[in-house]
Amino acid sequence: MVQGELRGVIALDGPSGTGKSTVARRLASALGSGYLDTGAMYRAVTLGVLRSGGDPAAVAASVVVTVGTDPADPTVLLDGVDVSAEIRGSEVTLAVSAVSAVPEVRQILVARQRAIIAAVVDSHGGIVVEGRDIGTAVAPDAELKVYLTASADARAQRRTRQDSAAGRQATLEETLADVQRRDDYDSSRAVSPLRQADDAVELDTTELDLDGVLASLLDLVDGRGLRTGQAVGR
Repeated sequence: MVQGELRGVIALDGPSGTGKSTVARRLASALGSGYLDTGAMYRAVTLGVLRSGGDPAAVAASVVVTVGTDPADPTVLLDGVDVSAEIRGSEVTLAVSAVSAVPEVRQILVARQRAIIAAVVDSHGGIVVEGRDIGTAVAPDAELKVYLTASADARAQRRTRQDSAAGRQATLEETLADVQRRDDYDSSRAVSPLRQADDAVELDTTELDLDGVLASLLDLVDGRGLRTGQAVGR
């Protein structure tokens, strides 16, 4: 990656199924910036817990999770092995909320995420970071915070289509139940619960396609003057 157009950090938060991952990668590509999927880091640790049966905090402290920050190649390695596909499986999906709710796990991974963000901003100028607590905990000083939302039904339909395209079998009813379960779990955890930052812009994606969401985000970027050469204004 080379120096891109974006300067600073864009924090994209929101519940599962709002299209965060896809649009975050598209946004990063459009701006020539870095990209970080923090949820993939929690999924990788969860996979490590499932494999070892160990204590989540101990596993988080001992495993090496490497995430690609190029939006064109967002690979995820667990102790040097590519687990990009495996972490999206149903077993990890069912367990990740519980593992990510462990305070010590969040403390360890947030520290790593902040280090990645700082390194990418230093080397490439900017980064798009997506997750559930970016604007509230990981990067509270982000130049732009956006909270993506959508109805539970819309999110379940999207997730079902994504799973089907990736060869993962799930019914709409099962996916809707999982979406609602994760919403409840993520919103009620004691440490860094899923919530909209006070200074975040809410963007409802229920009636928007991917191009529409991307266009809205780029308008926000330009409105904040976050492209290189623009005057910064809030």
